[in-house]
Amino acid sequence: MRFNLTAVFAAGTLALAGCVAPMPTTAPVPTTPTTTAPTTLDAASRSLARSVVNSEMEKRLPGVNVAPYSDCVINNATTAELIDIAQMARSGTMGTADSVASIVSRPATTQCIANAAQSV
Repeated sequence: MRFNLTAVFAAGTLALAGCVAPMPTTAPVPTTPTTTAPTTLDAASRSLARSVVNSEMEKRLPGVNVAPYSDCVINNATTAELIDIAQMARSGTMGTADSVASIVSRPATTQCIANAAQSV
């Protein structure tokens, strides 16, 4: 009887051992060096962002002088957006069209473009 009881407890212990959730390890979390995003737009980045905006506008308005419309986009974009557009263009990353489109869709940009279209 004693042997059977020991065997039952051993079998129960083994069965319950499979039910225990694994505990997370407490290894140190690696830290990545922090890099600060640029907050100022230098002349080269501004020029690159302007050329990207011009290019995107020319795709949608072929044969039209898009400079006034591009000015509206540039003037209504935040510094961070212009930096992002320039960085995407430098790295060859897709998405500049979406960035320009989101700026164009703003009411202030749309109104500026409408005013520019009337004066042309």
